[in-house]
Amino acid sequence: MLKVYGDYRSGNCYKIKLMLHLLSQPYEWVPINILRGETRSEDFLKKNPNGKIPVLELEDGSCLWESNAILNYLAEGSEFLPTDPRLRTQVLQWQFFEQYSHEPFIAVARYIKVYLGMPEERREEYEAKQLDGYHALNVMEQQLLRTPYLVGDHYSIADVALYAYTHVAEEGGFDLGGYPAIRQWLQRVASHPRHVGMYD
Repeated sequence: MLKVYGDYRSGNCYKIKLMLHLLSQPYEWVPINILRGETRSEDFLKKNPNGKIPVLELEDGSCLWESNAILNYLAEGSEFLPTDPRLRTQVLQWQFFEQYSHEPFIAVARYIKVYLGMPEERREEYEAKQLDGYHALNVMEQQLLRTPYLVGDHYSIADVALYAYTHVAEEGGFDLGGYPAIRQWLQRVASHPRHVGMYD
C-alpha cells in the first residue's frame, strides 16, 4: 500500500491526500511533526534528503517527494491530467505559479499565524506576505472569471495544487470576499463526489 508521510494541516500534504481520494486510491497516512524536527531524523532523510514533507512511499519502498511532482505521478493516465501537450503545459504553468507566486506568500502567512501562533518577531514578515498573496489571488480570479477551472472546463491537478492553500487562505489573514470567481471555484472543487477536506 502507498504511504504518505505528512502533516494533515499542511496544504502541500493535503494535495496528496485529496488526489488519492479523487482517484479512490487506498493509502496509509504516517503523521510527521515538523515542529519537532521529525523531518530531520536520519530515517526520514533516507526517504527525502531535502528533509521536507510530503513524501510518497511506493509499494517497492522507493520514495517520491515535492508535492506537485507527486501529483503528476499519481494523476498520470487519469482524467485529472490532460493528454494534450498545450493543456498539460498549462497545468504545469499553474503548478509553477503555485510554488513560486502563491505558496511563498499565502502558505507562509498561514504558517506564521496557525503553526507558530503569530510570534511578535515574525509579525512584520507576516504583514509583508499580504501584498504578494493578494496579487496571486488576483491572477487566479482573472482566470476563473473566464473558465470554471484553472485549465479550461475540466478539474485537473492544477486545481488540486491551488485549492490546497487557497481554501484556507483566510487562516493566513486573506479576505476572499472580493473574489467571487475564486469562491465559486472553491465550491465547485469541494462538490466533487470523492472530495475530502483537509481536516477530515
